Amino acid sequence: MPREIITLQLGQCGNQIGMEFWKQLCAEHGISPDGILQDSVVEGLDRKDVFFYQADDEHYIPRAVLLDLEPRVINTIQTSTYGKLYNPENIYISEHGGGAGNNWGSGYSQADKLSESIFDILDREADNSDSLEGFVICHSISGGTGSGVGSYLLERIGDRYPKTLVQTYSVFPNIGSLGDVVVQPYNSILTLKRLSLNADSVVILDNTALNSIAAERLRIPNPTFSQINQLVSTIMAASTSTLRYPGYMNNDLIGLIASLIPTPQLHFLMTGYTPLTTESQVASIRKTTVLDVMRRLLQPKNIMVSTPKERHEDIRHCYISILNIIQGEVDPTQVHKSLQRIRERKLAQFIPWGPASIQVALSKKPPHMQSAHRVSGLMLANHTGISTLFKTACNQFDKLFSRKAFVEQFKKFEIFSNDSELSEMINSKEVVMRLVEEYQAATRPDYITWDPSRGGGSSSAAGGLEKFDSSRR
Repeated sequence: MPREIITLQLGQCGNQIGMEFWKQLCAEHGISPDGILQDSVVEGLDRKDVFFYQADDEHYIPRAVLLDLEPRVINTIQTSTYGKLYNPENIYISEHGGGAGNNWGSGYSQADKLSESIFDILDREADNSDSLEGFVICHSISGGTGSGVGSYLLERIGDRYPKTLVQTYSVFPNIGSLGDVVVQPYNSILTLKRLSLNADSVVILDNTALNSIAAERLRIPNPTFSQINQLVSTIMAASTSTLRYPGYMNNDLIGLIASLIPTPQLHFLMTGYTPLTTESQVASIRKTTVLDVMRRLLQPKNIMVSTPKERHEDIRHCYISILNIIQGEVDPTQVHKSLQRIRERKLAQFIPWGPASIQVALSKKPPHMQSAHRVSGLMLANHTGISTLFKTACNQFDKLFSRKAFVEQFKKFEIFSNDSELSEMINSKEVVMRLVEEYQAATRPDYITWDPSRGGGSSSAAGGLEKFDSSRR
């Protein structure tokens, strides 16, 4: 029986990457833009029910909730070729349509007022599932709706559905550039607190790295949002491929993340993907092998999180865990040889306090899509270097907060109105700094005996996934 997953698309960014994700899934499963299964599709080869369900007229409908506080992006989706794919009852746009003004406080406060309507939709989708496994949230941490509404839902979903997983695909802003959102550091830190405390797994999509990959690897000088979102949809589709084309392991979300997350706090994952090509580059493809794919996945230029290249004398960042999802017709002996070669050449540095190796899940290539590559691969990795992203966010927060810049924009909203010292912001930054400390502690051999009261978060390996026992529905 498939374990269903409900996808929540929040705000402009979340709905844009969600739209590309569903385009990708439709193409991979042979579903037309209006939800009809193509005549050439052979049934029984995949699990469409994880992400889709069938209407009375046999249309396939995504288990997706589209939510925004202003109508522009969702209107674009509804008038697109894929507009009839979605259940219109699962589309929610705030009545006043004014958006969140790129302010976390506005998004959070509006979500509180709209919570009854939002959870009516979620409850209906949950009741429509035979064995709901969890929720996937697509959002940005730097704007208003994705961060504020996303934070509110992260807090409430865990209480309302205590035995389900919550995984997010969280878009991080360009490092060193505030763009149009001057309060971006506040939004990011307030959201990171909820991602740290209320999510079970966070897949980080770093705009800095994505733009760099588009420019340097794909030779796109000025990548558009659509081109970046296509990159993201490729990652999301590949990371769910073993759920939709099941093999003998990693057939559900808990199976995917349990081996990647050793302790509750260390649940932030980075991704890598290869080979990446544009349509114009397909003709120049030569050959892909399992070793070539697995070696490339470990190269920094293919990893979609930007972390500083310089080494600190006291911190040697390392991998906590790696899962490679290899798609294609692959001989398992090639996998073993590739792992041996990587081990011999010491291409990956692992934690010193526990057993660690590269796990490999084999997945079929979608039979309904033409691919120029014989083998492709996605890496999901838990790496201590991810903490540098959080540290950068804290530094940007400090620069604004030390001068109390723009804080009046937040005091207008209820969560801050009786908080003259802005303790919510201070506490959020402390939570993120404790997360940084725990990732840094994970680089040391004494992490198992490390005092969590000093660095926050439990270091009990059993504590993170205890609520997800195999008997739960």
